[in-house]
Amino acid sequence: MKRVAPAVARNRDPILAVLLRELPAEGLVLELASGSGEHAIHFAAGLPHLSWQPSDPDPGACASIAAYQAEAALPNLRPPLALDVEAPWPVARAAAIVCVNMIHIAPWSATLALFAGAARCLDAGAPLITYGPYAFAGRHVSESNVEFDASLRARDPRWGVRDVDALDAVAAAAGFARAATIAMPANNHTLVWRAR
Repeated sequence: MKRVAPAVARNRDPILAVLLRELPAEGLVLELASGSGEHAIHFAAGLPHLSWQPSDPDPGACASIAAYQAEAALPNLRPPLALDVEAPWPVARAAAIVCVNMIHIAPWSATLALFAGAARCLDAGAPLITYGPYAFAGRHVSESNVEFDASLRARDPRWGVRDVDALDAVAAAAGFARAATIAMPANNHTLVWRAR
């Protein structure tokens, strides 16, 4: 029932270091597209002052998250929610939103829905934090990202490494401004937008 995502072991500590700096001192953090649930366990353990709400649209992912949650027994980790960013969200308000490795493995409509939903959930100044591979000003940051982008588009033409300029435009239309761009291992970046 528990799923394992090999990349989690490599990226969880660098992402947590950013979250420790960027997340608020208290409140509910909504994690979108939580996948296996391994990030949720690691982040909730490292951020005991925050209530962590994992979510995913896939029932198998939610079952994996629930299995990890039961094993970890962390008091600040909530049961997973079935949440599709393109459907009505079962969470009305959050102090922050975290979304790891979704934007490139989803249709562009999911990115539009991510920012629209975040605009409904977050107060002014609250962060929307995303992590993954991105292009900047139409250029990939590495040859491996060029190859990764091509492989994503071969799997599903609606997927692909997104350009930060396009994301900034969507963010601005939804009432967000990019507040931080943080280079991460393996040619990834963490992007922090804050609600205006």
